[in-house]
Amino acid sequence: MRAIVVRHYKTTSNESNHIIGWGDAPPAESWQDDLNKVAEILLSTHITVDHIYTSSLHRAINTGKFYADSFGIKDIYSSPAIREINYGKLVNKNKKWVEKNIPEHKTNSDFVYPDGESFSQMQERSVAFIDSLSLQHPDETLLIVVHAGVIRGLVCHYLELDYNSNLKQHMGHQYIGVFTIEGKTCVRYNELGRPSEFVREGVIEVPYYLTNQAVNE
Repeated sequence: MRAIVVRHYKTTSNESNHIIGWGDAPPAESWQDDLNKVAEILLSTHITVDHIYTSSLHRAINTGKFYADSFGIKDIYSSPAIREINYGKLVNKNKKWVEKNIPEHKTNSDFVYPDGESFSQMQERSVAFIDSLSLQHPDETLLIVVHAGVIRGLVCHYLELDYNSNLKQHMGHQYIGVFTIEGKTCVRYNELGRPSEFVREGVIEVPYYLTNQAVNE
């Protein structure tokens, strides 16, 4: 399976630097700019998308609908398994406040947020879902619309990176990650859009191979 993973559109909470998690927020005024750029890049590669899957949060579903129109795909499928981390009581808190008052924030992947979950729990459910899609669609290309936290978890799992030390890597709204997955193993990873901080900080170089066998895009 080829999984093209993208982030949802920018929201007003993203702009104001507030925790959103399982909450939701209206799209930012310029929300279409990033999505148009991502669609332009994907269309220029002549990649054929067979199905679109999204998180069950509105910002992901609406982003999926935008790409469905771009690719002429009628149906999209959503799942709570690939929602952002549940920050519980911290939803709508300013991120600077959280960093100051919650020392475990993005330093300990096993820390469970009050009335929420941990990054490890979020990673486990989202990886399990992607693995299930790989087994269901072994020879197809899926566009998967998720969230920054989910993307970090997928990158760390499939590229076998240390999770705790990469919890703060930035994933922009023009991120396009291409995971080539065989069974439950990612054999190749690439980025087509604006590079993630994993690439900008030199944690990985792309394309990134986890086997000696090259896989064609």
